[in-house]
Amino acid sequence: MGAGRGCRPALRARLSGTAPRGTNRHRAGETPGPENQDHDHTKRPQTSAAKRNKPARPQISLEAARLLCPDDAVATNVAAAFALSVPDFSGIREAHDTLLRKTWTAFDEALNETATKMHFQRVVGTYVASAQGVGRFYSEKVTEAKTLTAKLANDARDEDRDAPAGFESKAQRARQFAADLAIQAYALLAAAEGAVEAYLAITGEDWKPYVAHSETESVERKSAAAEMGAFG
Repeated sequence: MGAGRGCRPALRARLSGTAPRGTNRHRAGETPGPENQDHDHTKRPQTSAAKRNKPARPQISLEAARLLCPDDAVATNVAAAFALSVPDFSGIREAHDTLLRKTWTAFDEALNETATKMHFQRVVGTYVASAQGVGRFYSEKVTEAKTLTAKLANDARDEDRDAPAGFESKAQRARQFAADLAIQAYALLAAAEGAVEAYLAITGEDWKPYVAHSETESVERKSAAAEMGAFG
């Protein structure tokens, strides 16, 4: 019996280079034909547009944290209105300043100047980012509490009226939550300031947030475009 006569139709088709209708020729190790290449392209994720439209991360800075977090006067007023304790701002700031300085001393000579700056830049960045994040959340909740409280004045909206005696209303819970966040943000700002002070003492330089190389290039391109636009 000849080799070709004993083969099954699918095998003969592979040997001859043709395949019967309905046979899948796209097997492992084979290059897909044109009819399959278009289908494969449609499955590839379209990430370029998503990357271009991705919102930029907010810049982390002590100045931004100070703008978002309550100051001494606001923290004192909130604590008095909601029967809360005012955090020891100076004590928290000094404690974190001392903590980072002791941490640096514990390294002895293990870190050179560059490594010290890189390490503590990131450490301080976590404190600043924490204060800024809670400060932003606090600001949002204050706005929400004001909105809900203002709606209580509208007698036509039954769902916005105060709850029965003995139950907290939605607006009251929002005010209490915002007050708790105010105290937290105030305390975390103190920790961030202490960390920034320690960085100056350790490195001799003001702390600046870490910026990725790609982000730096983007900022430089935008700056260059703005400058060229001035020429008309």
